[in-house]
Amino acid sequence: MKKLVFAHFALLIALASGQSSMAQTVEGNATNGRQKVTQCIGCHGLEGYRASFPEVYRVPKIAGQGAKYIASALTAYQKGERRHPTMRGVTSNLNEQDIADVAAYYATLGSASAQADNGAGHANARALALIEKGGCKSCHGDNLSKPIDPSYPKIAGQYADYLLVALKSYKTEPNAVVGRGNAVMGGIVKQFSLAELKVMADYVGSLPSELKVVQEARFR
Repeated sequence: MKKLVFAHFALLIALASGQSSMAQTVEGNATNGRQKVTQCIGCHGLEGYRASFPEVYRVPKIAGQGAKYIASALTAYQKGERRHPTMRGVTSNLNEQDIADVAAYYATLGSASAQADNGAGHANARALALIEKGGCKSCHGDNLSKPIDPSYPKIAGQYADYLLVALKSYKTEPNAVVGRGNAVMGGIVKQFSLAELKVMADYVGSLPSELKVVQEARFR
């Protein structure tokens, strides 16, 4: 029985990987992408900027995130697979080349050296057990920052409040403006309580990270 469940889980991952890999079929140009992020910098170019829908949380760090994941996420918002009114509006007028260019630009802003937040990454037996139960490393890789597929995100060091909102979105029942459609993540998060998801988010957010916010000079 366990072998059957594992095989089914592996198949879901393979299918999700195949679908998301289609999100970026053109090569991105980071230089061109710099000229296409006007709608992005108002949120992602401000250190600690908070969104207020569906609740208050810091918008994610995307500088240093993998280009293929960024493209996949933008495409999912555009298609409505990820439901968020603001992001749907931002992506509505982007074509494949625009998405690839924006993704390439933000990917180049990362740092090769990981930085830890608030002295974290301290051993947390409960969090580690929950992460093991969820099989997080099987997709997000070593230290949760080396995804096994480039269309998966680096999550180590991401803002904990954003991680919690993202995780909860996979538990959301069908809703026109909230939630994310992803069979793999949906199946994983539904085995955890909200309290357990918060423990996981807090721990993952404390890990050393390649992600950061590159603040726009005009906002400094």
